Amino acid sequence: MDTTRILFLCTGNSCRSQMAEGWARHILPSDYETFSAGIEAHGLNPSAVKVMQEAGIDISRQQSQTLNDLDQKQFDFIITVCDHAHKTCPTPEQGQIILKRFDDPPRLAESVKTEEESLAIYRRVRDEIRVWVNQLPSQIQQMSN
Repeated sequence: MDTTRILFLCTGNSCRSQMAEGWARHILPSDYETFSAGIEAHGLNPSAVKVMQEAGIDISRQQSQTLNDLDQKQFDFIITVCDHAHKTCPTPEQGQIILKRFDDPPRLAESVKTEEESLAIYRRVRDEIRVWVNQLPSQIQQMSN
């Protein structure tokens, strides 16, 4: 059985790509190996960690990293979770690139007044990522045929 290696790529590797990696490790079968990285490493976003813990997924031990931290790993699929990463990340030469946009919770949360309103944004994006990751194996299978 071959392993499918997936990289979730975003700008700071602090929120969306981290949540996607967490969901993928939890949901996808063992023949998938998942990673996340960014243009820069901004550190794990505490609100992302919190809302993932609410869903039973612990991403607190994941590391915020850049492509350079991945030791030239080869990927079958590189999934960019934002336009900025899709346009500006120096992506590895191998692998099919998939753009899947998700709203940026930290940016959206800047305009709200309470922590609960902020967390509601993170929860919505968390759940959107979960739904999409659930569908990922069938999408990959279609792309591979």
